[in-house]
Amino acid sequence: MRPSAVRLLNILVPVKRAVDFAVKIRVNPEQTGIDLNVKHSMNPFDEIGSRLGHQLSQILPAVEEAVRLRERLKDAVKSIKVVTIGPPKAVETLRTALAMGADSAIHVEIPEGAPSPEPLAVAKTLRELVARQKEGVDLVIMGKQAIDDDAGQTGQMLAGLMDWAQATFASKVDVDALAKVADVTREIDGGLEQLKCQLPAVVTTDLRLNEPRYASLPNIMKAKKKPIEKLTPADLGVDLAPRLQTLKVTEPPKRIGGGKVANVDELLAKLKEAGITPKRA
Repeated sequence: MRPSAVRLLNILVPVKRAVDFAVKIRVNPEQTGIDLNVKHSMNPFDEIGSRLGHQLSQILPAVEEAVRLRERLKDAVKSIKVVTIGPPKAVETLRTALAMGADSAIHVEIPEGAPSPEPLAVAKTLRELVARQKEGVDLVIMGKQAIDDDAGQTGQMLAGLMDWAQATFASKVDVDALAKVADVTREIDGGLEQLKCQLPAVVTTDLRLNEPRYASLPNIMKAKKKPIEKLTPADLGVDLAPRLQTLKVTEPPKRIGGGKVANVDELLAKLKEAGITPKRA
């Protein structure tokens, strides 16, 4: 009896279009959020995972790691698919990921100016996308957080919805394709923690996982011919309407410069003027 063939790995990498990390953030005049009429690029934590290109600085650790896994595991990785939820301009982020080595992409398009989906809505959308993949998904690699909302919740929520293993804040990822096991080193307050996860699994990446590569000009040209499937939230049966309401966004108060004193007596006088008095033991 001939042994059954080992199913090859399929990797899904969610990426997000966010305000570029080098842009100085400003609150919009209505104080409902930040000014979005600025340069956007791929979220840095997603870039590390997919290794999408240094032109976006340190934006794509997740894409980068998916491509590195293919380089290490060779033919054991069948496909790397990237997905984003965003307005029409978000397709530029997908093209960058495709130029770095992803095979295909999915764009869940929302109207320009629509509010950014909240983590739970994103996780539910990803769950539906995973369910639609005919060949299945073995590994989801995504940034641990986005630099715009810093929520850091989507990966954990997706793992919970899918009842999959999860490893967060990964600084090293090794996959045994035959055993369908991922060994993940993650960063914790006390140092490092090593986890062994049975696939399928969700891994969220830290910036120290890797350094994304440059996208070469030939690969940038090839990326224009790679397929991008366009969907809407309605196609997936998900509701992206926000559950939270932002009441007001303001800039932090400007810091007042400090002063210098010549001696201890002057320091004590200044403290007294400020209403700071010593407490008796």
